[in-house]
Amino acid sequence: MIIAAVKEDGLQIHAVNAATSVFSQEEVQCVDELWDEYQAEGPEQSGYYFIVEKENEQVLGYACYGPRALTDRTYDLYWIAVGPNARRGGVGRGLLAATEEAVRKQGGRLLIVETSGLPKYEPTRTFYHATGYTLEATLKDFYSDGDDLVIFTKRL
Repeated sequence: MIIAAVKEDGLQIHAVNAATSVFSQEEVQCVDELWDEYQAEGPEQSGYYFIVEKENEQVLGYACYGPRALTDRTYDLYWIAVGPNARRGGVGRGLLAATEEAVRKQGGRLLIVETSGLPKYEPTRTFYHATGYTLEATLKDFYSDGDDLVIFTKRL
C-alpha cells in the first residue's frame, strides 16, 4: 500500500537509502535532512512530500517530490528508492505512478527527474526511459569530473 510517510517511517527510509548500492553517504544524509524538514514543517511548508510503499509495516521503498520554486506547476522528483529485498517487484513503478498522480492532483503539469550519468546509474536511467520519461539534457561533468547530470521530464 502506498501512503503518505509518517514519523515512524523515518528510520526505515534511512535504512532503504543506506542499503542502496548507488547513494553516497552525503546523499543519504541529504535525504535525512529533507525528511527532518518534512517532519518539522509539514509538506506544504517544507515543499517536500514523502510517500512510502509498505507491507506489514515494513517500508519497501519511498519517493520524495515537491514543487519547483519560481515555476508554473513544475515539480521535482527529488528521490526514489526501493530496498534491496523489494527490487524488481514493481515497487519503484508503483511509487513513480503514485507520485505522478499526486502531482497531477496538486495541479502539476511537468515532473523533472535529475540523476547521475555514472555507469552505476544506468539501471536508473533505463527505468525512467521505460516509464515514459524523456531525456531532456545532459550537463557534462556537473557533479564532478566524469559525473554528468542527466535530466528527464514527463508532461502530466
